[in-house]
Amino acid sequence: MPDSKSKVVVVMPAYNAAKTLHMTYADLPRASYDLVIVVDDGSSDETSAIARQMGLELFVHNQNYGYGANQKTCYREALKAGADIVVMVHPDYQYDPRLLPEIILPIQEGRADVVLGSRLLGDSPMKQGMPWWKYVANRFLTGLENRVFGLSLAEYHTGYRAFSREALEGVNVEMNSDNFIFDQEIVAQLVQLRSRIAEVPVPTRYFPQASSASFAQSSVYGLSILWLLLRYQLHKWGVVRQRQFESLKQRYAEMPAPDVPPAV
Repeated sequence: MPDSKSKVVVVMPAYNAAKTLHMTYADLPRASYDLVIVVDDGSSDETSAIARQMGLELFVHNQNYGYGANQKTCYREALKAGADIVVMVHPDYQYDPRLLPEIILPIQEGRADVVLGSRLLGDSPMKQGMPWWKYVANRFLTGLENRVFGLSLAEYHTGYRAFSREALEGVNVEMNSDNFIFDQEIVAQLVQLRSRIAEVPVPTRYFPQASSASFAQSSVYGLSILWLLLRYQLHKWGVVRQRQFESLKQRYAEMPAPDVPPAV
């Protein structure tokens, strides 16, 4: 079992993952987690039925609200369940679930608040099947993000992530998008909080059942990142204040004290 001081909850944001959910779950090292939560974002296949058959903790959206909205439910329910560490594992079997112990180790050892599973560390992702245009776009956007965030990470655009409870509780995820840009918005929030971000190399698989954005979707995503970086930089410079990038603790501290009637 995991360290008794750290309750590890794996969350799976699922959408039409019926063909791969069982494989993903089966490869999770049982000794490394305490609970698995699946959030079905209005799938049209048997995702929910399969999750129930496997006895997983299941939450179902009544329609497809989007990848970001799915993550919001994932993190909300994981924290309600008492998670000390929350790990997002895509149920499409693209990222290797067996690397869960490596993903959570930096947090368990107190060396990081957030861990990203990077496809750009180790072997070339193109050898693993990543389209060349995605690789080029990933490197370009990562370079821009490193400059704006003042970091030197290999990749920001991974779906394999681990968060400490404190990291998730410090950011206002509800202000983020319900779409794919959520992944980068939460990173910007964590950077603003000066969270310690570590990386672990992870191999990936590219096959028909693995979810993959189209060229058009990727283009919209890339433009959304550029807009996000501009907003973050303006906030950092103090030109345009963005409440999205303020920590929840900061916002609570700035709230006026409630009027308390004098004691009689």
